[in-house]
Amino acid sequence: MEMLWFWLVSVMVAIYVVLDGFDFGAGILHLFVAKTNEERREVLGAIGPLWDGNEVWLLAGGGSMFLAFPKVLASGFSGFYLAMWLVVWCLMLRGISIEFRSHLRDGLWRHFWDTTFAVSSILLPVLFGAALGNVLRGVPVDGSGYFEMALWTNFRVGTHPGILDWYTVLIGVFALATLAGHGALFLAWKTEGAVHDRARGLVMKLWGLVLVLWIVSSYATSLVNPGIFQNLSRAPLGWLATLIFLAGLALVFVGTKQARPLLAFLGSSAFILGILAASAACVYPVMLRSTLDPAYSLTALNASVGGPGLRAGLVWWLIGFPIALGYFAFLFRFHRGKVKAAAEGEGY
Repeated sequence: MEMLWFWLVSVMVAIYVVLDGFDFGAGILHLFVAKTNEERREVLGAIGPLWDGNEVWLLAGGGSMFLAFPKVLASGFSGFYLAMWLVVWCLMLRGISIEFRSHLRDGLWRHFWDTTFAVSSILLPVLFGAALGNVLRGVPVDGSGYFEMALWTNFRVGTHPGILDWYTVLIGVFALATLAGHGALFLAWKTEGAVHDRARGLVMKLWGLVLVLWIVSSYATSLVNPGIFQNLSRAPLGWLATLIFLAGLALVFVGTKQARPLLAFLGSSAFILGILAASAACVYPVMLRSTLDPAYSLTALNASVGGPGLRAGLVWWLIGFPIALGYFAFLFRFHRGKVKAAAEGEGY
C-alpha cells in the first residue's frame, strides 16, 4: 500500500508539472514571442481558461502527500520554509499579473504586470527544479526526522548543503529550459500569426538546449548520488519511464520538423512525465534522503500513516481522480482550436 501511494503522489505531481508547466513556459517566453499588447493578450488567452485549473493538481499532490506521508510533508515544509514562501509569492504574483494587466489602459501599468508575470514564471521552474535537485542529492535530515537549510552556503555539495548549490541550480536551469520548450510548443499549437511563428522559431533552439542540459544533469546526478543509477537497473518501471521520455524527446523533434505542433507538444509532455517517473523509480522508497546518515532518511515505508489510513484514502482517491481527469478532458476539448486575442475590455 505504501508503494501504491508513493506512485499515486508521484503521478499527481508529474501531471501538475506537465499542465502548469506549459503556462509557466508561456510566461517565460511571452515577452519574446509577443511584442504588442494584442499579441500578449493572445498568449494570455491561450493559457487563460487553463492556468488556474492546472494549479489544482499542486493542491491534489500536496493533499495526497499530507494524507499518506505527513512526516515527509512536515519535514519538507520546515526545512524548505524560505523556499516555500518564495514559491507561494511567485504563484500569487503570476495570478495577479494575469488578472490585473488589463484593468487600466496604460502602457506603463501593463508593462509592469507583463514583466512581473515573466519574472515569476522564470523563478518558479528554477525553484521547483532546485526542489527536485534537493530530493535527488539529499538533505541533512537528522535523527528527529527534521532538517534546517540556508538558502545557500558555499554552493558546494556536502553533508550540510544549502538549498541552492551548483547541482540544484543546474537542475533548476534544466527545469527552466524544459518548461520554456514545453511552453513554446504549446504556443505554437494554440496560436497563429506572429506569435505562432516566433514560438515555433524558438522550439528547436530550446529543445537542443534541453538535450544538452539533460546529458550534463544526468552526469552531475551520478556524481552527487552514485547509487541512483544502480537503483534504475533494478526498477522495471524506471526502464519503462526511460523509454517514455526518450520517445517523447524524439517526438518533439519529429513533430516540429513535420510542422505538427500537437504531436510535438504531446512528445514534450511524455518527456516530462517520463523523466519524473524515472527519477521516482530511482529514489524509491526514499522520499527525503539524509546526507548525514542513510538510516535517518524518510521513506515511503517509515513515514506513512499506515495501512488503515492509506486504504481509506484510496477509496476517495478512486472517486476524485477520474472526476478531475474528466473535467480537464472536457476543458481542453471545449477550448480546442486556435485562440485569438480578446477584444479590449473583454479579459486579459
